Amino acid sequence: MIAGPAMTKGPLIILSGPSGSGKTTVASRVIETSAFPLRRAISATTRPPRAGEVHGRDYYFLTAEEFEQRLHEDAFLEYAKVHECYYGTLKAEVDPHRERGTGVMLVIDVQGAAEVRRKVDDHVSIFLMAPTLEDLDNRLRQRGLDSDAVIESRLANARREIAEAGNYQYRVVNKEFDQAVREIRNIIESQFRRSNNAG
Repeated sequence: MIAGPAMTKGPLIILSGPSGSGKTTVASRVIETSAFPLRRAISATTRPPRAGEVHGRDYYFLTAEEFEQRLHEDAFLEYAKVHECYYGTLKAEVDPHRERGTGVMLVIDVQGAAEVRRKVDDHVSIFLMAPTLEDLDNRLRQRGLDSDAVIESRLANARREIAEAGNYQYRVVNKEFDQAVREIRNIIESQFRRSNNAG
């Protein structure tokens, strides 16, 4: 039996940005419009679901005990505690898909991204930011999801996260939604082409 060419591993894309930067919405549109097979890894979290969020579609909503059990089983590629809740990416959400040639996008915070960058050599890291902190403040308030105290906490966290933007290979400003989507899609599609040419 003659073996065919080895399948090219799908790229691992890290997308980070402060709360309110638009990373979840941008990621969804990039995935919908990508010319290459691309999926978003669904994160696990211990935070309560927001209105309209569905277990297994938006997040895997776990109790703290369930999350800690999976930590004990070494089931996570990365995890972090953010705003008093655990967030993490299960290896099962990444590895099998990449092995089949599908790109996997991780929409994660800077703590988780730093952990993935340490563990996985072949990744592409993108930091998405709002044009200004004032824009970020406005976006968080317009979402209507959080109290003023939570928004202030998120803005303080955003300042710390923005300071980490230099650790990413690419930085994209989400001033205009469609332009940000195009920029990120172009980065990812270039990575697919490089991977396919190398394979």
